[in-house]
Parts: sequence; structure tokens; C-alpha cells
Amino acid sequence: MAEEKALNVGPAGIEVAFERHGDPDDPSLLMIMGIGGQLVSWPSGLVAELVARGLHVILFDGRDSGRSTHLRDAPVPDVAAAMAGDLSVVPYTLSDLAADCAGLLDALGLGSVHVAGASMGGMIAQTMAIEHPARVRSLTSMMSTTGDPSVGRSNAEALRAMGGGAPPANREEYADQAVRAMSVLGSPGFEPDLAGARERAERVYDRGWDPAGMARQAVAVIASGDRTERLREVVAPTLVIHGADDVMFDVSGGKATAAAIPGAELVVVEGMGHNFPRQLWPDLAARIAALVRRAEKSR
Repeated sequence: MAEEKALNVGPAGIEVAFERHGDPDDPSLLMIMGIGGQLVSWPSGLVAELVARGLHVILFDGRDSGRSTHLRDAPVPDVAAAMAGDLSVVPYTLSDLAADCAGLLDALGLGSVHVAGASMGGMIAQTMAIEHPARVRSLTSMMSTTGDPSVGRSNAEALRAMGGGAPPANREEYADQAVRAMSVLGSPGFEPDLAGARERAERVYDRGWDPAGMARQAVAVIASGDRTERLREVVAPTLVIHGADDVMFDVSGGKATAAAIPGAELVVVEGMGHNFPRQLWPDLAARIAALVRRAEKSR
């Protein structure tokens, strides 16, 4: 469907670019992407599988990404310093990003929805379920973690793939970097879709790639700390999906998330890394749709 823009969203009063796919009368699923991700970062085939299973899918650009508000006047934080404990420059936290999501629902006239997030998006979805429980009908946390630094650790090669070295100078270099990153972060058990990765990277670049915004998002994660104890408060039916071969967030992050949330279902996918291989789209969509159906029946 056509891209739209919501104005004055949430407590921060930001603008949010979004798309809706499927029948608005079907159960609504808000999908939250990770650091630097945009609504076009979700594989279109996965979205189509979800729509085919009777879901109304809402995709959006988070703040500091794509065609939503960029905090260009905010300082660019030093991510390495933040990881070492210097949180003197933190423009916002995961709580603010979760409030943006609740504000988008207000703008769309939706009281509560099913929420699915990937990577940092999973952290935002978890925070939304903790801090805005009345807005979350079910929670799907994918390739994410709890904020506990002892679990879901990234290996050094993964961190380099996410942003080591000089930033890309142009669109072609950015797309090349995204394709190279797939060799590290992708799913070793499945044939990589290099053409799809390049196409999504080019669309991200064209719509508003913002390395300073990515740094602000990264510091938001660091500053938000460990959610483990508060995850025990989550009441929404929950599905946790994690790749057994994820090097960005080790599978221990998914296991810890599921262990913390009462009644959560954990699905560890062999051969899956930190992406969504097309071979898994039908199964992932079926699992999310099944969770939505269970949650709807239990209301």
C-alpha cells in the first residue's frame, strides 16, 4: 500500500512514515525493525506471507531513520564510550522509542495491536509490552535479547560487519557493505539472497540512511539497561524466535528472553542467523499468525 505520514506522534511530537498492508478489518500487527532499519528493511515476501494469513501489517520508519523525524540537532554520541559506561550524551532511550510506537497507534486510531520486533526492534517491542501493556495483544520478539550483558553477546566480527571502518561514501558502497555483512550476519543454513539484500540496502539509502541516527539508536539500547526483571511483568502471549547461528545476538539472548516472560514460547531455528532467509518466510509467518489467533481467542 502507499506510504503515509503521521504527524505529531507520541510525547515527542515526531513525524512517522508508515505503510499498511492487508485488510484493516483483520488483526493488526505492528512490525518494529532494528538499528538503522526502515519499513523497507522487512522482506516484502515475509510481509506478503503474513497478509496471506489474515493479518493487517503496519510497517514504519522509527525516529532517526528513513522518512520519519531525524534528530539532526542532537549530538552524535560516541558508541564506544557509551559501551564503556559514559552515558553523558543519550538523546533518548528504548522507552522513548516504545512511546513513539504507542503514539503511532493513537494516530491510526488503534487501541491495541499485536507487536513483532526484530533485533533492536525486539527490544522496543519488549519495552512496549512492559510499559504499555494495554496496547500489546501479543508479543513476538525475534533475534533479540534482554539487555543483560551476560547473554545475547555479539562476536567481534559481527560488530565490525555492522559498522567497522570508514562509512560508505555513496549508494553503491553502502549496498556493497550490506551484501558483505550478510556473509557474517546471515544464515549459514540457507542460500543467501544477495540480490534481495542489495535491493533493500539501496532503498534504505535512498529513503534516508543516517549513520548519526544509527549511533543515537545504538546508545538508546546501551542506556536502557537490563530488562530481565521487568520482563517477568509481561502479560501478553509471547513468542520468541531466534536463530541458532546468530552472531549479532547469540541465541542465549533469545533463551533468556523466553525464560523471563511467563509462558513464552521459544523457537530456536537451526541454520538461521541475524536475518530472514526467504526459505523461512512461510514458517515464520505461520508461527506469528498462530500466536495472533491464540491471543485473539483468549481475549
